[in-house]
Amino acid sequence: MLWGVSFDATPLSGVVVEFLKTARRFAARGHRVHLDLGYDIKADKGAFFRPYRDEARLLPEWVTLDRVERVGEIRGYDREFVERVLREAVQDGDTALRPEIDRVAGELADRIVATWERLGVTMVMVENGTLPENIAYAEALYRAIARYGARHRLGRFVFWRDHDLMWQSEPAKYGTFPYPGVPAPRNSPHLHYFALHEEAKSRTLEWVPELANIDVLPNSFAIAPARIDERNAAFRRDHGIPEDVPLLARITRIIPQKRIDRDLHLLALLPDAWLFVAGDTRETPTEHARLVDLATRLGVRGRVVFGGWLTPYDTVVPGRYSVRDLLAHATVVSFLTSYDYESYGNPVSEAIASGTPYVTSGYELYDVVYGSFLAPVLDIRARDLPDAAFAREVAELITDEGKRAEVVRANAELGQARFGARVADDLVDRLYPPPMGAATRLSVVLPVYNEAANLPEVLRSLHDQRDGDAPLDKGRYEVVLVDNNSTDDTVAVARAFAAAHPDLALQVIHEPEQGVSCARRAGMDFAAARSRNRPESDPGERFYLVSADADCRVDPHWLSELFAAMESSKAAIGVCDYYYNENHFTGRPRLWDAIQRTLRCRAVTFALFGGFPDGKGFAVERDAYERAGGIEIFYQLQDGKFVNHLSDDWDFGIKVASGGDAITYAPRSRVEINPRRVDHAIDEVIAGRAYGSDGIIVMRDIRPSAPAVPADLTEVEAQQAWEFSIKDFTPKNTILPVLLTPALLEDDAVIAFFGADLAARLARRITEIRHEMRVVDFTPIHAYKTPSYRLYFEFADELFACLRRHVGADIGHPPPLPPCLADVPAERFAEFVRYYCEDRESGEAHNYFGNGGVF
Repeated sequence: MLWGVSFDATPLSGVVVEFLKTARRFAARGHRVHLDLGYDIKADKGAFFRPYRDEARLLPEWVTLDRVERVGEIRGYDREFVERVLREAVQDGDTALRPEIDRVAGELADRIVATWERLGVTMVMVENGTLPENIAYAEALYRAIARYGARHRLGRFVFWRDHDLMWQSEPAKYGTFPYPGVPAPRNSPHLHYFALHEEAKSRTLEWVPELANIDVLPNSFAIAPARIDERNAAFRRDHGIPEDVPLLARITRIIPQKRIDRDLHLLALLPDAWLFVAGDTRETPTEHARLVDLATRLGVRGRVVFGGWLTPYDTVVPGRYSVRDLLAHATVVSFLTSYDYESYGNPVSEAIASGTPYVTSGYELYDVVYGSFLAPVLDIRARDLPDAAFAREVAELITDEGKRAEVVRANAELGQARFGARVADDLVDRLYPPPMGAATRLSVVLPVYNEAANLPEVLRSLHDQRDGDAPLDKGRYEVVLVDNNSTDDTVAVARAFAAAHPDLALQVIHEPEQGVSCARRAGMDFAAARSRNRPESDPGERFYLVSADADCRVDPHWLSELFAAMESSKAAIGVCDYYYNENHFTGRPRLWDAIQRTLRCRAVTFALFGGFPDGKGFAVERDAYERAGGIEIFYQLQDGKFVNHLSDDWDFGIKVASGGDAITYAPRSRVEINPRRVDHAIDEVIAGRAYGSDGIIVMRDIRPSAPAVPADLTEVEAQQAWEFSIKDFTPKNTILPVLLTPALLEDDAVIAFFGADLAARLARRITEIRHEMRVVDFTPIHAYKTPSYRLYFEFADELFACLRRHVGADIGHPPPLPPCLADVPAERFAEFVRYYCEDRESGEAHNYFGNGGVF
């Protein structure tokens, strides 16, 4: 049960629309959704204590309008009290009302908790609760959250989003920084805050520096062109607008701060255009009258339509036109607003989402929210009203179809990345993940990138898993598909499969940072977090995170055999058996000989040491995963740019093994390797370059457009292939296990494998090497180079300032950074400096520092 509360006291405002977009995610998961419109909270909308009338018809059928019970019975709590508190406690800073505020807040909190108890609330969404229109109610809400969350052990069950804050909207109304009369955001195990953009987050943290749980969640929109259809075709005719004229659209409240006068002056410079103003003319009648008079004086009154209130962009109300209907007919959207009034600028997002060009004033937060989008921008700090030059820019946007198309294309692409619906959905799913079934014991994580063609077969093999002679219980496992920026129909294919196979839980999430390592980590973190919230699960029961590969095929008993091996061994990691289908290599005996020799070696060492995980198929027990810190992403340089190090699966296994946890081999849990690499990149494979060169370990994306032409290796090529294969295999599979866990050399089976003498000498040499590689002083060259290079980058400006001060001004400033570091975010600079300086294989850092000496 989700309880929503809007502090806006308006039935279908932008605040409520954003609530509906987010709440829809939870409704799809089975949450009942109740919404309090805030009529008993905000005093200036003329609805205080007013019963609901026909507001429900404006909302989707899955929303139930509700309100906190018996609020009207609280002594002294009325519109006058709320207005007085805002005036005296917030604006003037008077503390005399504090005892009365505390009393009212306490009684309100009691009623909020009683309402939530009656409904069985498990999730709360607060919209615009920090803006101090009613601090007694805000304080009551905080008290109710603390009591109710602790009583029901709900964890972080409150989603608190602030659309407007004191410094963004009517700043003189809410006192001065640091707003002593305002209930500030607070750290709580039950709350997560959301700001609309980075500037709002930054200002919030300036106000409350210790606030930990806050993220940026922009207003989101489905990026899709607005079309003229049967429902809205008569829009122009119904409003008296000729069909063939350019139409400027202004979506706004009709108040002085919105500066609609600028639109009228612009219209006077565009003699063929019309202007439609979508806003309630009754909100400020004097402003409406002033604008009508101005339009008359400018000679444009006949080309201006004050069309009244339209339903918000993402809504459909029978018998009413919406903002999106207007944009289907508009040529350009105008947003020539005041400099310091806007906290976001939704009409610009609506224009971008609908495929309509826009023009705007350069208001204070425009670059923060919409930097890099294409549009004519009126510099209102240089000129207050549109001039002829600005009008020419607008006219060009109206008449030049090629330019319009390019603007729409570029803005839609950037809009999809900045505030497309998926951006918000991904953040909500990460912070409030969908629930997991009580019986679920395994989450299969499947990273995917442009796998639409392969995905149906992969998902079918996961769906059709067996346990002995019967199907594997679908309640025991789920699939977490991690889309890694696919540009094909991968996500649509996955959702269609999920809809057609409701018996298997299939979660689809998105990982924006490119790389299979990042996608695997995102999926495992997502599954691990959700697994801890399974209802009525046994605390002593082990839970497993399982890695799968979208271009491989798992055998029918893959999952049940892996589960059985993990349960019986109680190991931290379970490693599968990976194989090629021998029939695929018919006619290529030399190639098959090199492959099967390697596979035979692996079967022996995996049985002896347990092997190391490969992303194609392994399981890790959840607690072991979290003890090891999860999948760690390493970065390396490739062509001057940082890319993910491919071996995250092996690196993870090394981390787990070095921590003393066991790895087990599950030989009957089998995964068939996709042969496309040996089919289509055999020259790279036999030369030891299948995964890059020069210490750069990456996977080239091989997606053949035509079937391979089978051809066997020559004898020379076959020998070369084997030598590279065994050189790769031996250190990793015979030396590395005992290097990480020297105690293995005392195991009877391991001694038998190496022989007693070799095992003893290996043990002594490993002890020596582990000792040598410790940093005991700064004499050895490689011991001091890396830390000194890192410190140089981190303190370069200060070091050079010291040199200038003590040596002379001609010392100057630090040389330019390596290009690969120039675009690294400031908050991650030290991290990437580490990767750069420790990247000894490529030698980039050594080259940057003169590679050992210049003079």
